[in-house]
Amino acid sequence: MSTAAAQLDQSGSIDPIFHAVRVLPFSFLRPPRLRLKLPSFSLPSAMTVYALILLTYFMVVSGIVYDVIVEPPGIGSTQDRFTGAVRPVVFMPGRVNGQYIIEGLSSGFMFVLGGTGIVLLDLALDKNRAKSVKVSYSTAGIAFIVISYVMSMLFIRIKIPAYLR
Repeated sequence: MSTAAAQLDQSGSIDPIFHAVRVLPFSFLRPPRLRLKLPSFSLPSAMTVYALILLTYFMVVSGIVYDVIVEPPGIGSTQDRFTGAVRPVVFMPGRVNGQYIIEGLSSGFMFVLGGTGIVLLDLALDKNRAKSVKVSYSTAGIAFIVISYVMSMLFIRIKIPAYLR
């Protein structure tokens, strides 16, 4: 098979204009030799991965998807029966499956605080750390877990007044 027949088979056309536009310029022009390097990606550090996972966890437990879909107000309001003044309300009372934006963010922060407390307790078990650092990590971890639990239970009792009574 000749080169003209091979080019005819590859292009699939016998049109002379197509041949002149497609084949003729490359008979005297040649493409440049590019020496491109593939980009090299390095793995992110452990703290970067931890921060991204913690941020993702915060967004999920805060109800960001609910906030985007339902578009609730940032904070609610109620009118005082006696004075008639309008007071801000952070927790949507009586609705377990509904929330204001601030309510979700504050609850999500408490969950992240408790998770950070567990991480600090894990860091306190490292044998290569000084005893004062271990005590500091343990104290902070226990404090974070206790604060997170107490505040989360307070949030639930505000939201559902008769819960566990």
